[in-house]
Amino acid sequence: MPISRSPRRNFLKAAGISIALPAFESRRVAAASKNDAGPPKRMVCVGNEFGMYPGSFWPEDEQSLSPLLEPLANHRKNFTLFSHLDHDLNGGHFAVHTFLTGVKAVEAKSLPDGGISLDQRAAEHVGSQTRFPSLTVGSESGLHGGCRMSWTRTGTRVPPIEGPRELFRMLFIDNDSKAKAAATNRISLQESILDAVLGDANSLARRLNPSDKNKLDEYLSSVRAVELKLELDRRWQKVPKPKPSIDEPTDQGLTRDLPKIYDLIALALQTDSTRVATVEVGGSFAASDLGIKKGYHGLSHHGQVQENIDLLVQIERYQVEQFARFLDRLDSMRDASTDQTLLESTSALFGSGMGNANSHTNHDLPIVLAGGGFKHQAMIDSPSAANRRVPLSNLFVSMLQQFGVETDSFAKSTGTLTGLRTA
Repeated sequence: MPISRSPRRNFLKAAGISIALPAFESRRVAAASKNDAGPPKRMVCVGNEFGMYPGSFWPEDEQSLSPLLEPLANHRKNFTLFSHLDHDLNGGHFAVHTFLTGVKAVEAKSLPDGGISLDQRAAEHVGSQTRFPSLTVGSESGLHGGCRMSWTRTGTRVPPIEGPRELFRMLFIDNDSKAKAAATNRISLQESILDAVLGDANSLARRLNPSDKNKLDEYLSSVRAVELKLELDRRWQKVPKPKPSIDEPTDQGLTRDLPKIYDLIALALQTDSTRVATVEVGGSFAASDLGIKKGYHGLSHHGQVQENIDLLVQIERYQVEQFARFLDRLDSMRDASTDQTLLESTSALFGSGMGNANSHTNHDLPIVLAGGGFKHQAMIDSPSAANRRVPLSNLFVSMLQQFGVETDSFAKSTGTLTGLRTA
């Protein structure tokens, strides 16, 4: 069937390209947003590159708090610790990027959903209801080339917002009239280019064998993502950004910036600028800002030297402290559309794709889920036998369903997570 050029926005539907069908959900949700009586759901995913030192992260029993979880004591009823969950993968640091996808990047292209990450799956559901379907905050520097936690369904890494100043300006600073006019012209030009691309694809499709047509389908799925982005940009060009309640921050490096980043994400959620955000703490985290002379990565390979372990735990405890402070912030903010706190409507995931950096293992990942309208308990301990492994992706299915996504699978999931219930 030929690829339609008119109307342009329906070309994938007209072409019958099934690979792109999930993206239409964003359009359906966006179109129905005005009639959606339910309160908005939110999701924040926080991950680091080196995991958590197991000896200080895992508690002695299900009711106690470990040294690394003590900063979360005030939220004991608001979070659940999960044990023996992972993606059943090996690869050390090279598998860290699977934290929110469940699959390695080299395998993603062969999957129907392209190895999309949890946050981007949720962002598709939100669509254009918010100015930013998602916010990804991290660094382009680090051990393996910067932030690699968020991935689209075309297998493309989502580039990060690199600091609180850039994040602040994205959220709260409007372009002047000249810049807006330039942006409108840019959008129109890019839409014209897409029209031309589709015309070429229509001509080319008639001469391709089945194998090459599949490759064209994948390409057109990428085009579809660009088209949706342009539609979103055009829609929000005339909508003023909210007024900030804080001054523009300065960038001081990830370690010192982490509290500012969390504050800005909380404001982004409160102003409904976005409902989905990720924060990656990578190799650019500077231990020296905490008065530690040794590097974060080097300390993660502590070699069982107690001095190194103590310094590593100090770094990791700081990260948990900032996450706990973020939960405090969400708990103090009210949702304007309901009488709930933001914490009640926000699923806040904290963890890593690394189980033990010292031994380069990706099993038994450190996973905490807070808020989000779940009925939390001290710990959910999943079976650990090799033939009965429970995928971390099962938790992601439960999170997506609570977010409002109608799905029963994600990556290599086998269902929802047993024992996790909604409030």
